[in-house]
Amino acid sequence: MKYCRFLSGLSLCLILIQAASLVTGQQNYCLVIHGGAGIMDPGSIPPEKQAAYAYHLNKALTIGDSVLKQGGTSAEAVVRTISYLEDCPLFNAGKGAVFNWEGKNELDASVMEGASLKAGAVSGVKTIKNPIKAAVAVMNNSEHVFLSGKGAEEFARKQGLEIVPNRYFYTKNRYESLKKLKERERNRNQGDNHGTVGCVALDKMGNLCAGTSTGGMTGKRYGRIGDTPVIGAGTYADNATCAVSCTGHGEYFIRLGVARDVALQMDYLGLPLEKAAANVMKKLGALGGTGGFIALDRKGNLTMPFNTSGMFRGYIKSTGEKEIAIFATDK
Repeated sequence: MKYCRFLSGLSLCLILIQAASLVTGQQNYCLVIHGGAGIMDPGSIPPEKQAAYAYHLNKALTIGDSVLKQGGTSAEAVVRTISYLEDCPLFNAGKGAVFNWEGKNELDASVMEGASLKAGAVSGVKTIKNPIKAAVAVMNNSEHVFLSGKGAEEFARKQGLEIVPNRYFYTKNRYESLKKLKERERNRNQGDNHGTVGCVALDKMGNLCAGTSTGGMTGKRYGRIGDTPVIGAGTYADNATCAVSCTGHGEYFIRLGVARDVALQMDYLGLPLEKAAANVMKKLGALGGTGGFIALDRKGNLTMPFNTSGMFRGYIKSTGEKEIAIFATDK
């Protein structure tokens, strides 16, 4: 009986310690980002531009880390981080997004919470300064999951989000990419498309969130929509498995449902995150798709696979461990 009472007391102690850990915010957290994948090597990006990319990737990690460190939610960290990257003209999201065939910027974004499986997405928007904020507004303030075009912009305006003229998104190098593409009449997926941004986060409460934002493909036509705003293709999060944000040739990611496939391989096959991710990347390559993704599980394990010559990427953990990389040779 004394032994039983000792075990009962020990169990109660462990429960109290675990509860105290949650209250004091001792659980580990992690945040992972990407800034797009594509054909790039050290010789294709001047050193000063590499330094600029590294600076802004580091700044984005610092912003997300600050939110999580102070006990903020994974959703808050994802939105703050992606908003910063949307405002940075180096990436193909928000300011600096690529141009469609008509010379306009059309933006897509999505977000999903792992605890509730709530999600929100917008596509084809031209006047919302930060599309990721519109995606969150759809998730939290409407009965819908996916809004597009003028309807999404009207909804964002009613939500009090910042609306800007389409010319706000203009950057000279992206416009030059469109001109070169038209002149050479080359395939659209060979344009200057890398730069889609994404973020996955695990907060102190153990909740996952994923978000992605993009300008799409240079010279896109006919209202083309890629994987970024499609829940399950470009973005997915489930506390039971993982959070995923994708970047690459969206048509292939849609056909394979890449983001959710990673989660399903973990769920149905019981695979660890890295193995599930490797399996999905193998399927993507076999189909002819290019790109990559970032993924994070509920234990804080992360992976950042891609099959191109580069992917802007990085992570930061509650332990202070941090990494920023650009090229495949950085692995």
